[in-house]
Amino acid sequence: MSQVDAFINKLPKQQRELVAAVRAMILSADPKLAERIKWNAPSFGYGSEDRITFNLRKGVMLIFHRGAKAEGDAAFVFNDPSGMVEWINNERGTVTFASLIDAQASEAKFVKLVKAWLKATE
Repeated sequence: MSQVDAFINKLPKQQRELVAAVRAMILSADPKLAERIKWNAPSFGYGSEDRITFNLRKGVMLIFHRGAKAEGDAAFVFNDPSGMVEWINNERGTVTFASLIDAQASEAKFVKLVKAWLKATE
């Protein structure tokens, strides 16, 4: 069992189902994605470069980022194809899912968003 599987299995049932579903959506976007536990939650990226990280303190939120620093990079531009991201700055934003039904209803546009984000930040 992977470190991420073990982490997810310890979550409360409702949160576990939602996290597992969103995790599967993220992993479906690119078979080369690596996952690990970082900042006490699942995180996805290439090698040691994380790009999407769960925040589980207030429900199920995903942070789309370009690393640990949150200052913003004026030269970086990303056009969100989904309209799902609430932007903190031009290179860091969040997507929140209220429920498993909410996540499943948004699956196609969420996976498209993940693919676009990974391409823009590689």
